[in-house]
Order: sequence, then C-alpha cells, then structure tokens
Amino acid sequence: MVTSMPDLMELEQARSSGVYLKRDLQIVRGDGAALYDAAGRRYIDCVGGQGAANLGHGHPALIAAIQRQLSDLMACPELFHNPVRARYQDELCRTANMPRVFLCSSGAEAVEAALKFARLTTRRPNFIAAMRGFHGRTMGALSITWEKTYREPFEPLLPGVRHVPYNNLERLAEALDDTVAAVILEPIQGEGGVHPAQPGYLAEVQRLCHERGALLVLDEVQTGFGRTGHLFAYRHDGIQPDLVCLAKSIAGGLPMGAVLIGERVGKIPPATHGSTFGGGPVACAAALAVLDVLQTTNLIERASRLGAAVLDHLHTNRPAGVREVRGRGLMIGLELRGKVAPVLRALQTRGVLALPAGSTVLRLLPPLVISEDDLWQAIQTIEEVVNDAL
Repeated sequence: MVTSMPDLMELEQARSSGVYLKRDLQIVRGDGAALYDAAGRRYIDCVGGQGAANLGHGHPALIAAIQRQLSDLMACPELFHNPVRARYQDELCRTANMPRVFLCSSGAEAVEAALKFARLTTRRPNFIAAMRGFHGRTMGALSITWEKTYREPFEPLLPGVRHVPYNNLERLAEALDDTVAAVILEPIQGEGGVHPAQPGYLAEVQRLCHERGALLVLDEVQTGFGRTGHLFAYRHDGIQPDLVCLAKSIAGGLPMGAVLIGERVGKIPPATHGSTFGGGPVACAAALAVLDVLQTTNLIERASRLGAAVLDHLHTNRPAGVREVRGRGLMIGLELRGKVAPVLRALQTRGVLALPAGSTVLRLLPPLVISEDDLWQAIQTIEEVVNDAL
C-alpha cells in the first residue's frame, strides 16, 4: 500500500483525469481559515475551497448538523417529502424573499436549471450574458461563459447567446430584443477578474428586462452567503432578480446548489427538470446550519468591515507590481503588472494560498471566519511577494 506523501501525490496524478493543474502540495487537514499539509505545515487559506468554505474548515455547528443527519437519513430523493428539506426550503425562501426554490448539486446545475426555467416562462430561445463572465462548464452553462479557451473545443454550443460588455447598458439594451429569454450576470465577475457591477447597473438591467419581457438571472454561485458583506450580493443594489443561482458555500463545502425562483417565473410543470442528489437530507441539514450561523453571528458585517479595510489599505498603499485593486467584502482581486502564476507559487512557499482569476489577477476568497491577524499577515505577505516577483 502506498503511504508516503510523494508517492500518494504521484498516484493521484497518475489516476486523475488530467483536467486539473494540481499544485505541488498535499492538503490533509483544515481548521478555521488554516490548512495543513502532510508534514504539518500551516497555510493561511485565501482559497476558501474556491469560495465554498465561507464558514471555514471544521466549523462546529456545521459538523454537528451533518453528524446528526447522517445518523438519521443520508439519501432521500425528491420523490418523497423530507422534513429537513422542507425546513431548509422554507428558511431559504423566507430569507431571500423568494417564493420557490429548486435544489440541485452544483453551480453549473443551478445555471442549467435557470436557463430552462427562463425558456419555459418566456417561450423565447435566446440569452444575453457578459464578456468575461463565467457560469460553469456543462454545455448550457458553457454556452453563456465568455472565455473562448473554455468554449471553443466543445462548439457548436447552445445557439442564440449574445455576449455584451459588462457594465455597458447601451450595448445590453441594443441586444435585448423580443427573442431574449433572460439576461444572466454575476453581481461581481469572479473568474473574469473580480469586476463588481457599477452602482446602478444591475437596477437598470432589471428595469430593461421588465420593460422588454425578459427575465433577470443573477449568478451568485461565488458571491452568495455573506462573501460580499450581504447574504446575497444583489442586495447591495436593492433589486429583486427573477432567478438566482446559488452553490459553493450554500452548504459550507458539501456539494449543493439551488435556484431561487421569483414571482415573474411561471409554473414549472412536473418532470421538466430534476436532480437525483438535489435536496439531499445531509446537504440540507448543512445548509440550514450555514444560514443559522450567518444570521445569528456578525460574520457578514465583519466581512464587509474587514474587506473595506483591506481594500482601502491596498488602494492607499498599492504595491508597485499591482495595476488595480477591485472587490467587495472578502472577495478581492489584484490586477498585476505581470503573470499571476509565479506570485501564487511564491506565496505558497511563504505559507499563503490564493487563487488566480485569469492570467494576471490574484484573487482572495478567505473564509469569513479568518482572524484579523491571519488576514493582515496574508496581505503583508502578498505585498512583499508581488514587489519581489514583479
């Protein structure tokens, strides 16, 4: 049996599909906003499970909820009623002020469902999405994703998708005709470089959608559940979307997704969509615990406050190797003057783990539970590494 760290890493690389570019690091344990490798070295986690670990690693309320549910019932498809699912659907809908929800297993699944629900409601074929937008890698979600390196190997994709510049109302209005079922946008473009919507942009998009009979779909897979300083990022703009796609931190790291369904969405007939694992009892129990923690603690307000302090600091003391600083709450992007890959490698050697967002953007998605000491240590290390590397 293979037991050593190098041999296990080699084994994983050999047996893996090959679609992931793995870093030379084996993570074996997490605690709050810290990760540990097989040798016991501690790393400050600014990856946050690619945004899926807003409550960090090993949160006691989350672990307790999962353990309780595992002892009662693990699998129960929506063929049957289930009490924990019922409680979660009610709590999520009441919290979001939305009447209905569809539960699934991932963000891409949520996007696929939203596209289908939009077509069912409007009886229109086409969609508008944004340049730089990312919505997933399944065929429908890929069709509305902008980056050509993701899309071109799999073309032809879903027809009738129009990509317009983000934050450009004039171009969106030109594309929004009576063939468009929905406009789908991220409140903050994540994979596309951490670009927030400009003030008033989403409200105007909503107005245009209402005026022209289209639905507004917001992809909150990465921005939801406290990341930006509100439970959902669209609340910064005071709007009410027609469909909201959720995943990542919805269940604290367990695979889960959802689509919040608004009043303008028509009746969805039985058997027009489905998900074997959607609404599973364990995921719902975890998701209930996540909502409870976020609503009974100061983590969301804290994300807003800490994020504002970090952004203000970086704007005021911008490292020479940084062109621009963007973000909201604890979703932060640094547009570098060079490639991000060597910066990520240097940070790892210094005990900080972070993400790219394109080839030149350093992205930070730390768990909302990160200590102030760890957060500022990460920022100091980033400043030093960026100046040295670039």
